[in-house]
Amino acid sequence: MIELLSIDLSNYCSKQCSFCYNHSSRDGNTLWKPQEVIAFATDCIQSGDVKAISLGGGEPFEYEGIFEVIEALYPLCYLSVTSNGLPLEDDKVWERLVNCKPDKIHVTIHRPNNPAEIERVETLLARIAGIGIKPGVNLLVGRDNLENARIAYQRMLKILSSEQIILVPQRYANTPSAKELATVAGGKPFQSPSCLLRCTRPQNFCSVSWDKKVNSCSFTKGKEPLETLDYNGLQKALDKISWVNDYCLP
Repeated sequence: MIELLSIDLSNYCSKQCSFCYNHSSRDGNTLWKPQEVIAFATDCIQSGDVKAISLGGGEPFEYEGIFEVIEALYPLCYLSVTSNGLPLEDDKVWERLVNCKPDKIHVTIHRPNNPAEIERVETLLARIAGIGIKPGVNLLVGRDNLENARIAYQRMLKILSSEQIILVPQRYANTPSAKELATVAGGKPFQSPSCLLRCTRPQNFCSVSWDKKVNSCSFTKGKEPLETLDYNGLQKALDKISWVNDYCLP
């Protein structure tokens, strides 16, 4: 029973981080047309149990048609977007966001050791909240950067609740242990991916990649292509998957 559906709209991103799980780059591409995303997501909502959709990438706000997708899906489900936030510094993009808003935007902090990035995200979170969108943060944590991540986490707690901050362990290398991630949160309860302690197949989550392939995890290498762009195609692809518990390993 899939309740949360994640769709990567592209693997194009001008930021081009070397550690990106989606291998996004300035040479990236997409196979999704906006109307295909809308039709696929709508069918999954109406034919299945999908209650929430998360749009990612690549960088979703660099995807042509992002606001067309937001406008169509917002009335149908809880809609969130995960972004590095950089395109939102463009006045034209921001103006479109003001007039076409998702429920939530998660801004990713990739480099907690970079004060300029932390300040940029703090400013952006305030702007997002100011136009009525719930803000959130994905804080990427590398094993070699625990203290900087801890400091960044404490700064985020001044403007967000702990429920709005997700500590994301860096994959596929430099990955912190669960105990190390807990030190970033000061030993207090925190949000993280459900696979923090061990690799297990989610029961209510599904990830669809930029090249229209499916699995129960965004990081997995064993994805099945969608035969049809609808809920039936999603279920058929998931049925073909033989889950392996070391997908996130190099």
